[in-house]
Amino acid sequence: MKKINIIYWTTTVLAMLTGATSGYFYFTNPTMLEAFHHLGFPDHFRIELGVLKVLGSFAILIPSVPSKIKEWVYFGFGITFLSGTYAHFMIDGFSKSLFPLIPFVFLVISYFYYHKLNNSRSKNI
Repeated sequence: MKKINIIYWTTTVLAMLTGATSGYFYFTNPTMLEAFHHLGFPDHFRIELGVLKVLGSFAILIPSVPSKIKEWVYFGFGITFLSGTYAHFMIDGFSKSLFPLIPFVFLVISYFYYHKLNNSRSKNI
């Protein structure tokens, strides 16, 4: 159980740190604004995505958030990271498309261990 806990929290924090900081930088970093314009996205999408990434990170990290909400947030982050990969690949080529895959891998591992953790807790009740 301790190993499951460590893997879950490590991968979850790494994935959400990436999500929350990028969401925050969408509002504060001029380079991010340029990147959104470079990729052809409208400004309102940057704002929407930034808000949702920050809120979603809290939803995943706060243990008392219901599991149904966490499921949707995991799904949303998965789409976001994969869409970022695709957008960078189409505009900038292969090398720049790899970065969003790193938090995606952490997200997948986190999701897997989230269910492992919940299954082991329900068996102990």
